[in-house]
Amino acid sequence: MKKAPKTFEEGLSRLQEILSRMQAQDTPLAESVKLYAEAADLIQYCNQTLNTAKLQIDEIDDKLQQAVQDTEDLL
Repeated sequence: MKKAPKTFEEGLSRLQEILSRMQAQDTPLAESVKLYAEAADLIQYCNQTLNTAKLQIDEIDDKLQQAVQDTEDLL
């Protein structure tokens, strides 16, 4: 990969650019292979970022659920 994206959105945008470039009929094979490798890295980065976000959301949900349970116990 050229450089790691700074954000999920940046990674996704670059993936879209790569897809457009690879769909162009004038893209040489060697460049297509490089783009494919970059896309694979970006997909891995985006998946990791999404997994991290999911874990954070699950943690927040657990805390919220506990707060609701504690409030119900007081009533």
